[in-house]
Amino acid sequence: MNNGLEIRWHGRGGQGAKTAALLLADAAFQTGQYVQGFPEYGPERMGAPITAYNRIGREPIRVHSNIYTPDLVLVVDETLLHSVDVTAGLKEEGAVIINTPKTREELLPLLHGYRGSVYTVDARKISEETLGKNFPNSPMLAAAVAVSGVMEKEAFLKEMRSLYGHKFAKKPEVIEGNMQALYRTFDELGEILKRNIRKSA
Repeated sequence: MNNGLEIRWHGRGGQGAKTAALLLADAAFQTGQYVQGFPEYGPERMGAPITAYNRIGREPIRVHSNIYTPDLVLVVDETLLHSVDVTAGLKEEGAVIINTPKTREELLPLLHGYRGSVYTVDARKISEETLGKNFPNSPMLAAAVAVSGVMEKEAFLKEMRSLYGHKFAKKPEVIEGNMQALYRTFDELGEILKRNIRKSA
């Protein structure tokens, strides 16, 4: 059974991982794809580890379980690497994206021997410079799309502007800050992806 792209998010309560999964599902739905976006319900205390999921594809999605062998994992809080095996079940042809100022090489010892692609993005720095606060979910959303290619960049940005427009109708400065965070992340990850393509060519 083809479930399309399967994504697992790891974060802490209050960091926006659940919101990011729901926004990604909304944006993908608006581009004509079948989607699921849902959290793993548990004690969602502020700061407690949480997990959320996405399924996105061109075919109807029949399965409704949690995701155990994801194609992509996003880690919104790097401190989780010390207590959660974020790469559990992650396909080797997949990828993990970690919100961190550290390099890929610095984090590899915490990834339990994972041999697939590892990307880092400093979502905290990007959000603080574009929004004035640490809201890492917008940069991580852009990172998910940039690495997975699940949507065309321009289609994603168009839908996100519309979604932010509804969500922050009375705060236009927040809309622009979030959009700048998306653009910045695409720019920064774009250079990394280009280098990786050149290395593998």
